[in-house]
Amino acid sequence: MLATSLVLVVLQNFKTPEKVLERKVEHRYAVSDPQFRREMSVLLGPAIVGGNQVTALQNGNEIFPAMLLAIRSAQISITFETFIYWSGEIGDAFSQALSERASAGVPVSVILDWVGSTKMEQSLLDSMQAAGVQLHRYRPLNWYNLGRMNNRTHRKLLVVDGRIGFTGGVGIADQWTGDGGDPNHWRESHFLIEGPAVAQLQAAFNDNWIKTTGQVLNGPSYFPALQEKGEMDAHVFIASPASGSESMHLMYLLAIAAAEATIDLAASYFVPDRLLIKALVAARGRGVRVRILLPGPHMDALTVKIASKADWGELLQAGAEIYVYQPTMLHTKLLVIDAEFVSVGSTNFDIRSIRLNDEASLNIYNSDFATRMTAVFEADLLEAEPFSLARWERRPLRQKIAEKILLPIKSQL
Repeated sequence: MLATSLVLVVLQNFKTPEKVLERKVEHRYAVSDPQFRREMSVLLGPAIVGGNQVTALQNGNEIFPAMLLAIRSAQISITFETFIYWSGEIGDAFSQALSERASAGVPVSVILDWVGSTKMEQSLLDSMQAAGVQLHRYRPLNWYNLGRMNNRTHRKLLVVDGRIGFTGGVGIADQWTGDGGDPNHWRESHFLIEGPAVAQLQAAFNDNWIKTTGQVLNGPSYFPALQEKGEMDAHVFIASPASGSESMHLMYLLAIAAAEATIDLAASYFVPDRLLIKALVAARGRGVRVRILLPGPHMDALTVKIASKADWGELLQAGAEIYVYQPTMLHTKLLVIDAEFVSVGSTNFDIRSIRLNDEASLNIYNSDFATRMTAVFEADLLEAEPFSLARWERRPLRQKIAEKILLPIKSQL
């Protein structure tokens, strides 16, 4: 009886939301059409707000100094949420910066995913808490939450003084340091945000702070009046199995359906469901150029690498271009459509991110920024090899068998 109950509890972790999208979103307008922005605003949650400045940071050499400078400059508040936080040089640097500000009297609130921070030494946690950092682990393993242990926070959020925000794909670990030029230093993008959208980033942090502590962080220390800092329209929205689980799925489907010229997608983990594959194939049918950049020989997750390739054939047959990045692990999450629309954040192009993880994404509606991100994408393409349909068809029998074996657990990868 006990064994049966345990099995049933564990199986709860494989459960996806009750309501999921079942039909492909049709092409009805372009991303440049006001209708696209109108629907993205109302269907995804927070409205698109103007007056933002978003700065793209490439690799650890740019990302970590900017984040640490912001933390060390904090005067009013710091909120920080991340999935990966491991011990090492960069982990120590963040711990010291957060602890120093807490010791100086700045309220510092930190959420670390319990699974993602398992490689973090207890002494590092203890020193931060001793300095006054309000630190909580997201969903630590307990008997009463075994049915939800697979629901992790994958969000990467940092907000300083309620005015400067960061999001993207970076984790706090030494493999994210450097310039992404060798297998020991991953290729990554992260984004600095200033302007009204920072409040939405703060609200995204508050979502899991409330789940974790039962407290709300409010007042001008966290939500000050924000002035316009640029000319970019943007919004931050969240997804989780508890609420808004289909937001990410819907965002991808709406954006792909609106494409009329180009779709450029860089994805560290590419395990799409049937609707997303059909959407990309349909885009090709409209004459949209589809370029997909994926990790190559330095992929850190073998099961994802195997499961991902099962769907490449259909995309390649439709005329999509697939490239595999060569120098190191590609960990970027980037979608650029028609040189008008950009989506970045923590969300991977896989079923786990869409239906199991807590995620946050930043959408930017600005042609100049989209043009700059296309240039970044194309610079990465120069370091990648094209993957042809003929090469896919020649993949070994053992790989095809492995793809079939992994099929039942694709949603967990």
